[in-house]
Amino acid sequence: MGTQDQGPDEQTRGTGRRALLGAAVLGAGGAVLGLPGTAGAAGAGHGGGGVKSLPVPTIIGHRGASGYRPEHTLAAYRLALDMGADIVEAGDLVPTKDGHLVCRHEPEIGGTTDVADHPEFAARRTTKLLDGVSTTGWFTEDFTLAELKTLRAVERIPANRPHNTLYDGRFEIPTFEEVLRWQEEQTRRRGKQVWIYPELKHPTYFRKLGLGLEERIAKVLRKHGRNKRNSPVIVQSFEPTSIERLNKLVDNPLVVLLSGAATRPYDFVEAGDPRTVADLIKPAGLREIASYAQGIGPTLDLIIPRDAGGNLTRPTTLVADAHKVGLLLHPYTLRNENPFLPADFRKGTDADAYGDVFGAYRTYFATGIDGVFTDQPDTGLLAREDYVNR
Repeated sequence: MGTQDQGPDEQTRGTGRRALLGAAVLGAGGAVLGLPGTAGAAGAGHGGGGVKSLPVPTIIGHRGASGYRPEHTLAAYRLALDMGADIVEAGDLVPTKDGHLVCRHEPEIGGTTDVADHPEFAARRTTKLLDGVSTTGWFTEDFTLAELKTLRAVERIPANRPHNTLYDGRFEIPTFEEVLRWQEEQTRRRGKQVWIYPELKHPTYFRKLGLGLEERIAKVLRKHGRNKRNSPVIVQSFEPTSIERLNKLVDNPLVVLLSGAATRPYDFVEAGDPRTVADLIKPAGLREIASYAQGIGPTLDLIIPRDAGGNLTRPTTLVADAHKVGLLLHPYTLRNENPFLPADFRKGTDADAYGDVFGAYRTYFATGIDGVFTDQPDTGLLAREDYVNR
């Protein structure tokens, strides 16, 4: 597998990171995974120094440990911490009818809750245009928080994770305020700072409904004193103008998410801005993002494209280009199961079988990324240990 050549600056950056991580790679996760001599040293790396104090490559629990529990539940978040994740993506934020922020993958909750089993909500099923896509189901903005609290989470992709269906119906939908209180409690209990990485979902869509997300999250962050530059809360969104707006409201580290190269952020579509993600990852686009954000969250295919057969090709220059303007890169998402891996790392054809995910991690880490979102944080931590000690 070909890898991108690194210049002297990148080589020095990588060497320094590996030296640091050799002493402090897994934090509390070292104890969980039975790795000797790591827990105490790594804990010191999570102090008040801001996002750059995190271990690199940073392992981010995608919607918690969503490979093992229904996503965006306190159980999934807690398990991610138990496994040693450096950050927990808690959560994807969408509003209720009465203005509360709750943690769901999408505003449509038919696939992530048991709402279909509640006859009292049958009439709420409807079809809406969500970022230009006709979507049918039940939407958080049509429910009060009290009503959503009567629902329970279910596994979103049961074909790939049949084992997770064991936990269907056990966990409720958390609010963002509950997550912040949980973060404080877990930080106190574990004796090390817990980091979270919430995402604002469909900001343009909700702003048109009178449910602006940026003002709501800013208000909650200020209330809990977590709106500062070194606060352990990184906020992300697929809409660049949403992050620009948030940059004027809080001092938290901010990240612009980037989908496929040919796609356009929906706020660009609404504003008539013709630029695509391919434009945003050019040097000029990255410089613009760096004027209001601290990082980008590109899809992994922007780091290493795949060919027509789904196999990895050569890395792009995105990592080096982003680093040149001071941006961190936290690409998404590595998952253990075959269907989510590049074709050259799959083993067999079973939809829920694991492929050679360690090989995939090694290949992506070699590009110099600063971290990665993963549904299985324990696997990511072992892969990082392999990489830094190779």
